[in-house]
Amino acid sequence: MDARSVENSAQYTPKVALVGRANVGKSTLFNRLCGGRRALVADHPGLTRDRQYGRATIGRRIVELIDTGGLAAVFGRGRPANRPSDGANSDVSAATAAQVDAALAEADAAVLVVDGREGLTAGDHDIAAALRKRGAQVLVAVNKMDGAHAQAAHEFAALGFGEPLPISATHGRGMGRLKETIAAALPAAALEQPAADADERPKIAVVGRPNVGKSTLVNRWLGEVRQIVLDQPGTTRDAVDIPFGHRLLIDTAGVRRKGKTEGVVEKFSVGKTLDALRRAEVAVLVADAQEGIVDQDLHILQYAANAGAGIALALNKCDGMTSAARSRAEQSVRRRLGFAPWIPVRFISALRGTGVTALLAQVDAIHRAGAFQVATSDINRSLAEAVRVHPPPVVRSRQVKLRYAHKAGGHPPTVVVHGNQTEALPPAYLRYLASRFRDDFHLIGVPVRVQTQSGDNPFAGRRNQLNRRQRKRRERMVRHRRGR
Repeated sequence: MDARSVENSAQYTPKVALVGRANVGKSTLFNRLCGGRRALVADHPGLTRDRQYGRATIGRRIVELIDTGGLAAVFGRGRPANRPSDGANSDVSAATAAQVDAALAEADAAVLVVDGREGLTAGDHDIAAALRKRGAQVLVAVNKMDGAHAQAAHEFAALGFGEPLPISATHGRGMGRLKETIAAALPAAALEQPAADADERPKIAVVGRPNVGKSTLVNRWLGEVRQIVLDQPGTTRDAVDIPFGHRLLIDTAGVRRKGKTEGVVEKFSVGKTLDALRRAEVAVLVADAQEGIVDQDLHILQYAANAGAGIALALNKCDGMTSAARSRAEQSVRRRLGFAPWIPVRFISALRGTGVTALLAQVDAIHRAGAFQVATSDINRSLAEAVRVHPPPVVRSRQVKLRYAHKAGGHPPTVVVHGNQTEALPPAYLRYLASRFRDDFHLIGVPVRVQTQSGDNPFAGRRNQLNRRQRKRRERMVRHRRGR
């Protein structure tokens, strides 16, 4: 970190990269330090490919951790060491190595994660040599030391980065000492003040079917090759959090139909995508403009709406489409979106950058609408006008009365309507109220939820006690009716 960065460390979040061979436990350690299951973890080598960012408390400050893919080659090489080029696998390995190289370029320190069960390997020596050439601040974490004596980690001192730290990322052993060592390796000024919580940033999930251009769109927004992009489906496997100005982008794996999903890795990837939709305030569904909207896209849209996320539809790969073709495609999409006409549609070309700036502005507008900064008095005026234009139905010979409403929350905008017999309101009338609120408050691109609450009957459970005169009258009426 340069002098200017140190001077402005109150706004700077120090970064620590986790590097090492494949399947040594980097993602498990990443999840342990960040808390929760942020990175995809499975007993499958080479699972992580893109850089994954997360925040952990180290010392007295929030530190940004960078999880990286497993290295099969020295940084900058075109193919794995001692292995011939094998097409797609070679491209993935080279792209993963480039991702690790980029992570080290922006990191203040690196944690070289090694496998204590396998012992010191030639691959560890190669990675250590590359780290020394870069002049990186490195410490060694010997993972998978469950039940092993700490002395077994000493052989990794031969890497030349000081005393190795025995840990168990799975069981959380050695985490305290590891955090202390990381804090000592960071610039002193970088630990003076706590950083802002990452959860305060607007979270935008980019979702869609495989090979529709999700990662290309993310790279275009970022202005760099941040995500691995190859001409093959399934390149992205995890839901990757990426800081982007005041926002947090979440690039996700492609979601295929349930019957087409193959293997444990893809099933886990789909689960991480659905989890990203639950975390996000806005979801950008990327679809192929040439193919239009298919059933799987509608399933993803429905899941995003049920999760409460705002939605923007981006029709990618519109290169070469004439205005007439775009018009036909938009009409077809609008017909299929009849259940959700509030979703905005944008034609873009992520490869050439056409329309991506306008799409980002649309996403920001959807996020602002989702916050639902509306006064209670305005909500009640809207409710009164909606009831005047279209009164509630009559239930059991009694008119349903809607008395007042108030805001219950944002993301998604939620309104609670109070009245009597509100539980009897049909779903169609609740959809009508949601549509009125969306139109009145310009809530473009967000699902609106309307909840109801009926007032308690103050006379419920109470019996009317009759006096002597009323009882006599009641007896006369009973005798008269029986006499008929």
